[in-house]
Amino acid sequence: MPTPHATHVTVIGGGFAGLTAAITAAEAGARVTLHESHHTLGGRARTAQGPYRTNEGPHALYNGGPHWTWLKQRDLIGPLAPLPPLEGARLRFHYRGKLRRTPPLALLKLLRHRSEQAPVDEDFLSWATRQVGEEGARAAAHYVAVATFHHDPGSLSARFTQERLRRTAKLPPEAHYPRGGWDSVIDRMAGMAWNLGVRVETLARVDDLADVTGNGPVIVATSLDAARRLLGGDPALSWPTGRTTLVDVAFRSRRRGDAFAVSDLDRAGWVERFTAQDRTLAPAGEQLVQAQLPLAPDESRADGVARAEHLLDLGFSGWRQRLTWRRASVANGRTGAVDHPGATWRDRPAIDRGDGVYLAGDQVAAPGLLAEVSFNSAVEAVSLALTKPEWRTRRGLDLNSTSG
Repeated sequence: MPTPHATHVTVIGGGFAGLTAAITAAEAGARVTLHESHHTLGGRARTAQGPYRTNEGPHALYNGGPHWTWLKQRDLIGPLAPLPPLEGARLRFHYRGKLRRTPPLALLKLLRHRSEQAPVDEDFLSWATRQVGEEGARAAAHYVAVATFHHDPGSLSARFTQERLRRTAKLPPEAHYPRGGWDSVIDRMAGMAWNLGVRVETLARVDDLADVTGNGPVIVATSLDAARRLLGGDPALSWPTGRTTLVDVAFRSRRRGDAFAVSDLDRAGWVERFTAQDRTLAPAGEQLVQAQLPLAPDESRADGVARAEHLLDLGFSGWRQRLTWRRASVANGRTGAVDHPGATWRDRPAIDRGDGVYLAGDQVAAPGLLAEVSFNSAVEAVSLALTKPEWRTRRGLDLNSTSG
């Protein structure tokens, strides 16, 4: 437990990054106060309350990164919702205007290439075209939109996109689903933070860093837009991300021909029936499906909804007649960082902002895929905050427990 003379760490933001930072700092012996502007914790990892438990943003935890080990060691993941093999066989591909059971061979060929073989300073489409031809390269780029939430993954760095292609298509799958949605993980993290003595203040919006600085380091675990406002409009606090239409629908029963997921290889898009692996996400006898359609700069929400409905028509015949609930929204700048040619995660906004202020989140200078970036940046922010000479506690802090 923290000692009276321990360093005080302030965390702004109670999402996955903020909770990771708070737990890591508290385990190291710091006194921690966490401020969250919403009435509940979770941020973009928040699960909707009510009969239809939808998530905003990425839904899966990937077991290839250090955050998986860290969460497992602390029993923070909880029960998982495995995908039944028969459901996994219902993955479909929208390719050349038709729904198909198998992906094009060119996409499978690209999986043989290690991520480090792809160049950083060239776009994925150009590099992949040399490997398998332009048509196959475009199909692969559209497939990986499920992990980039970007309308044109082919225009991104080849290294960045190839890494995500390999990890999303890996067998056995790296993606795992916490039963009950992300809330189950967030609730466990919040409980652990409480037991470690973290002071959690919800409905506690921080509009001025001067209100919380002076007593110790501050970790800003918010979106880059919010961080930029807090740090006086610093123009360096920006990085490209995606804009995505999210369409949630629920409908009665499952028909024999219903897909588990539909990957649009003609244009970037993904539709997944989440009750295939977790029936607790919708009332008994109903199926919950979410479509994620990345939007180009000139596309509207209505354009994304129309494309989602087309994929739903292909993968879930008669879904309109079975419909019990639906919702549509746009996730703008809330789906993680993307790296353009010539840029890597090292070029993103630095974690250390000087004067005892540090950033954590999914768009800052840390490696990984989606939630892994949030985790890695949060742990690094705490490490820097507690080892800088000006913040070193009188009695010493043990950071070994955060290295999971």
